[in-house]
Amino acid sequence: MPYTPDDFNAKGELRLPLAFWLILILQSRTWILFIVAGASRQQGDSLLKLFYPDTQSFWLGLAAGVPAVMAFLLSGRRQQWPRLWAAWRWVLMLALWVIAGLQIWTVQQGDAFTPMVAALLLADLLALIWLAWDKRLRACFRSDLTL
Repeated sequence: MPYTPDDFNAKGELRLPLAFWLILILQSRTWILFIVAGASRQQGDSLLKLFYPDTQSFWLGLAAGVPAVMAFLLSGRRQQWPRLWAAWRWVLMLALWVIAGLQIWTVQQGDAFTPMVAALLLADLLALIWLAWDKRLRACFRSDLTL
């Protein structure tokens, strides 16, 4: 086993890497914006219209972020639902494909390809690559690997 006892949490599960949490934040960015807009009551509507002038893309962003929000919730219950947790890595990768596809589709529909859109698309693709090939993360999603 290439892992030390310090790599495991108190429940005996392999600790999730920091990059995994950053990817979940990246995927749930619409949810985070929604919460921030709700917290800033007076400027919430203008904040949402700034980032999502089209309400349809806002709802699509919320839907695409559901797997990341669920991953936040499932991460603390990995031992209770080991099969669901093991499959969730694939769900997150599929969600990243969908998010990247939606970004490309909106650009093809006439939205401007701004540097922000390019940066988010690149970040989503890099996150997808990391989710697919990082050995440590794959080990975190295995239910048979415990201390």
